[in-house]
Amino acid sequence: MRRTAIRLGLLTALAAALLAAAGIAGRWPAPPSVPAPAAAARPADQLAARVARTQQHLRDVPGDWTGWAALGGAYLEQARVGADPALYPKAEQAAGRSLQVRPAGNGEALVVLGALANARHDFAAARGRARAALAVNDHDADAYGVLADALTQLGDAAGATAAVQRMLDLRPGLAAYARASYDLELRGQVAEAAGLMRDALADAVDPHDVAFCRTQLGDLAFARGDLAAAAGEYAAALAADPATLAAQRGRARVRAAQGDLAGALADYADLTARLPGPSYLLEYADLLRLAGRAEEAARQLELATAAQGLFAANGGSDGLAAAALALAANRPADAVDAARAEWSRRRHPDVADTLAWSLHAAGRDAEALPYARRAVSRGSRAAEYAYHFGMIYLALGDRAAARTELARALAVNPHFSPLDAPTARRALAALPH
Repeated sequence: MRRTAIRLGLLTALAAALLAAAGIAGRWPAPPSVPAPAAAARPADQLAARVARTQQHLRDVPGDWTGWAALGGAYLEQARVGADPALYPKAEQAAGRSLQVRPAGNGEALVVLGALANARHDFAAARGRARAALAVNDHDADAYGVLADALTQLGDAAGATAAVQRMLDLRPGLAAYARASYDLELRGQVAEAAGLMRDALADAVDPHDVAFCRTQLGDLAFARGDLAAAAGEYAAALAADPATLAAQRGRARVRAAQGDLAGALADYADLTARLPGPSYLLEYADLLRLAGRAEEAARQLELATAAQGLFAANGGSDGLAAAALALAANRPADAVDAARAEWSRRRHPDVADTLAWSLHAAGRDAEALPYARRAVSRGSRAAEYAYHFGMIYLALGDRAAARTELARALAVNPHFSPLDAPTARRALAALPH
């Protein structure tokens, strides 16, 4: 990268306050909030070839502990790219074999196990693995990436920023830039977050890295309601890598916001066939209901439930997905239980927002209000958070506060959800000036 001396502290001073297939926060959730390494964007066939080469090498040299760690990392990338948590045990076994061969001083295996724990949403375990890897080598940029992801999800904002800064100092590449951009976004500094991704794009050569950067820029443009800019970035991402799923998802969201429901549904039909994760399936179900295709929507919810079950069966735990599924099935009490359990494990703003919205759905708005406040306490400008905040205020009878938050949601992004944005406009219009 050209810019090798980026300082998050400097960005903080300048801004006055300083990121797949799974975090869910109400309808039309943000992209997964743990940034995947750029290597995760590689096509499945390249990953399969890499796995095959490493397996052959280990048959020839079974005592290569670094090879076993590399195989675990490759399995984990395959799981990420293909949304196949059934590969998690293979990743764990390979990294475990590496530790058997070399029990001490094996930071490589610890990093893989930390990344696996993040993928399974066991962020406390990921934090422990990352710190153990850093005890072996405190210059390991990958370990700092795992640590940053874990601390972000656990709600340790200062610790996450420090880990990202250290990663930038050690290896200022795309993985570090992506995490730094997400750190800024969480603090409401969307323009600065986009600036970092433009810096990364300026140095990106590999088409998959270009597609990743363009997709992130499209997501940031969509979040601020700029459909034209978002559409341009997603088109550029797909031109660089036609197989990039995140850009196709972004294009579908833009099409839905522009009123092209047929185009959005076609994108989601293809997308969910290729990557049947709970988040994409729930979004597809929302659009199908909007189109009056209730039976097909119900089928997507069944598939999302099955995908969530597969994730859990392979060691994963995702209370946000469970809460979103419960809300979609009109089981608010179950949503509250799932979101509250997740909150006991991690204090990310998405979790606060989901718990607030679940409590609202259960008619417990007085309990919901503190969590809605917590979701925005770090400065996030997410339109979804503001919408939920406004609807909770409205249910509590605080019309002035409801007006403020609903207006904020629509000012940030008038297209934030094809279902909820119209609701926000209707609610706002009904409130006295």
